[in-house]
Amino acid sequence: MMHNSDVAVIGAGPAGANAALAAARHGFSVTLIDEQPRVGGQVWRAKSAAILEAPATPETVAGNRLRQEVDESSVTHLSEARVWQIERCEGGANLYLLRQGRSDVLHARALIIATGAREFVQPVPGWTTPGVLGLAGATALFKQELVLPGKRTVVSGTGPLVFYVASEIRRLGGEVAAVITPNSRGDWLRCLPAMASRPDLLLRGGRWIADLVLSGVPIYWRHAVTRVEGETQVTGVEFRKLTADWSPTGAVRRIEGDSLCLGNGLTPTTEAAQLAGLGLEHSPRLGGWIPLHGVDGTTDIASIFLCGDGTGIRGSTAAEVHGRLAGLSAAEHLGADTKGERDRLRAVYERAARFGTAMTGLSLPRAGLARLTTDETIVCRCESLSRADIVAEISSGAGSTNAVKSGLRAGMGPCGGKFCQTAVSRMIAEAEGGGEADVPPPTPRPPLRPVPVEALAGDFNYSDLPIPKPAPL
Repeated sequence: MMHNSDVAVIGAGPAGANAALAAARHGFSVTLIDEQPRVGGQVWRAKSAAILEAPATPETVAGNRLRQEVDESSVTHLSEARVWQIERCEGGANLYLLRQGRSDVLHARALIIATGAREFVQPVPGWTTPGVLGLAGATALFKQELVLPGKRTVVSGTGPLVFYVASEIRRLGGEVAAVITPNSRGDWLRCLPAMASRPDLLLRGGRWIADLVLSGVPIYWRHAVTRVEGETQVTGVEFRKLTADWSPTGAVRRIEGDSLCLGNGLTPTTEAAQLAGLGLEHSPRLGGWIPLHGVDGTTDIASIFLCGDGTGIRGSTAAEVHGRLAGLSAAEHLGADTKGERDRLRAVYERAARFGTAMTGLSLPRAGLARLTTDETIVCRCESLSRADIVAEISSGAGSTNAVKSGLRAGMGPCGGKFCQTAVSRMIAEAEGGGEADVPPPTPRPPLRPVPVEALAGDFNYSDLPIPKPAPL
């Protein structure tokens, strides 16, 4: 069945929801589409309905405010809906959705893509062991379910998320065995000028670190986990000191624990933008490959707009403002006059983006990070492919992510390459003697998300087929 909307927004996080609200305020019909049951995205994820009462956090307060705004607006929110195909057409775009087991089509005169980011974890031996979670995945447990990753958790990774996760584990009553980060104190000090633009966030981060220090949690600066121990469950981790380029050096040390939260920053999610026909450029300071876009969310395709972390990792505050800019740009495309509003918002956006970009810089990969992945380490979890398997494929002539995907199925499993493609790209770049900018991501194909065949078949019944009788011999 075909439905119509002036504006469709994919993604209901801080960017997408604010984009939807901005466009709706100018009188346009807006449909907000998201896979989660409630508005908020990863950053402002809503608490489970099973949780009757919990202390308010800044994320909860901001998320509840945004959810209330959407509920009280004219925006149509399609929750638990999965966009699996985007087709540009005359007068806009058609979105193919999977919702409640059925596939529907939504036609929109303007499309705003706000698909956010995904986490990158540098593969290390044992990272697929039960009990290992991504740092971002752990935050989803905290925010939605108030669930701890384990009884005694090692927290390891780059940027501010490592300290947020450790702090939340302690706030929820868990034990943090240690914090292990490739960043040095000097890396953080160099970010102070940019962080000064958000003294509230700077103070909050300082409190996280102070709490850990005062409670006796060891913080290992410029160290990294090099191996996860355990067969069916994490029992501990090995870790080592790092050189300036993050290569492991010195003696192996060990910490016992029953869980590990591990992460190495975020990368923009670009598949929907690519499927819509937008080109990419490589921007290390923004997290890697990003779709081509203007500061107001405009693109080379007049009816398609972008906003949020899917255009570069600039943080949730910048994503909010960027969403409003994109929503206003979409409204202007449809005939509204929003120039004055956008002019006022740009300076706000640039200030917010400065802070977020500085935090992203803490996770920029250095050459030695790849040396944490040994030949036996699983890189593609879906197909159980090791680094040695992928290196062999590259050596045989597979010089692109498309070629490795074709030869080994790396990126063709249920995750669609979300766990492995960044690592595979960097391995190709290393083998070819170039940079990551020389290795674009694979060509996206529908479905963007897994879709049951029965949903595509709809009401089709095989018994209705006119099957001819067998021909006589």
